[in-house]
Amino acid sequence: MTAPAAKTAATLDVPPGLAGVRVAATTIGDVRGDEGFYHFGPYSAVELARSRGFEDVRYLMFNGRLPNGSESPAAPAQLPAQLQQLLPAIGRAGRKAHPLAALRTALSLLAQLDDAAPLWDSDPAQRMAAAQRVCAVTPVILAALHRFRTGVGNGAGTDVGSDVGNDVGSDVANERGATIEPGPGATARYWLAQVSTASDPTDPRLVGAIDAYLASTADHGFNASTFTARTVASSGADLYSAVCAAIGTFSGPLHGGAPDRALDSLDEIGDPARTADWVREKVAAGDRIMGFGHPVYRTEDPRAAMLRDIAQELAAAGFDPELAERAVAVERQVLATLRELKPDRPLGTNVEFYAGVVMEQCGIPRELFTPTFAVSRVVGWSAHILEQASDRKIIRPSAAYVGAAPPQPVPALTQPPLK
Repeated sequence: MTAPAAKTAATLDVPPGLAGVRVAATTIGDVRGDEGFYHFGPYSAVELARSRGFEDVRYLMFNGRLPNGSESPAAPAQLPAQLQQLLPAIGRAGRKAHPLAALRTALSLLAQLDDAAPLWDSDPAQRMAAAQRVCAVTPVILAALHRFRTGVGNGAGTDVGSDVGNDVGSDVANERGATIEPGPGATARYWLAQVSTASDPTDPRLVGAIDAYLASTADHGFNASTFTARTVASSGADLYSAVCAAIGTFSGPLHGGAPDRALDSLDEIGDPARTADWVREKVAAGDRIMGFGHPVYRTEDPRAAMLRDIAQELAAAGFDPELAERAVAVERQVLATLRELKPDRPLGTNVEFYAGVVMEQCGIPRELFTPTFAVSRVVGWSAHILEQASDRKIIRPSAAYVGAAPPQPVPALTQPPLK
């Protein structure tokens, strides 16, 4: 019998997780974590979110400039009849299937129905058309899947096969009988009209809150899902495949799947007076405190600061003021306790904590918190995919082998005795 071989010594040339390693050049935006600042193009992302909104951010990412008063993002969302027919089955499949799993399935089918061409074989206009299409259909598909799965309206209320013209939802009637018009805030109005449980989902304060949230989260540097999308795009694959790969990454609780878990923590804590003890118990057990800490920011996440302001504005207008007040009190105690327990590790509030609070105030069901995030982030993924497609070199890093030292003799196959 061959003795176990010694492992090959190997060192990594980069830090774990590629933290801080620059792997590409981009004009889309950047995150300056030490400063607590991030931007889209040359503009502060938070300022864009509060003053211009999601539609203009999408236009900026796809065109490299903000639209003028007469321009708006063109995003037809015609869904093929074959997809319409299969959406109910996709939406109801599985007992605990996550909405993002259903979205992946629907987009994969749409890619086949659209005869999606590889990025390698497409010209810039074809790539842009694919990106616009995916961004436009994502909220339409997710809203329909939610209703099919929950039985709300029995999937009725969204003509998923209609041509929505220049923006998401322009000719789509919601289940309350209203019609969503194109223009600023169109995606937020459409999404709230389709999924919100608020008594009046058309309230401009709710629309403004979700519009700012969508705009602020459209992109955020080379996070796991964006890097995944660019890696797939670098192979020359079609845009739909790259987006589906990003969605798969996004479903993980360490990335996109945290807003609902952060709000679950608020529910678990209950009385803010319990916060310090709750944090100590979690830290002692080695559990992660969802909604706090970020791999890039060493100060407060600017998205969290913006969403805290929005949560308090909604509270002042009467939208679940108890939740917002409790969130602020719990946040204060969590940060104080983390500073006490981990004095050498800066752990600030991140976007997920107040994202969950704002979405709850707006009546978005908790299971749709991460899908709402996806409605926004698909824009950033698509912009990065388009940018990557202009580089004809595949992303192909190396790994440090640390297994048994080769070459070893291949053992002969031992035949079982004949009976």
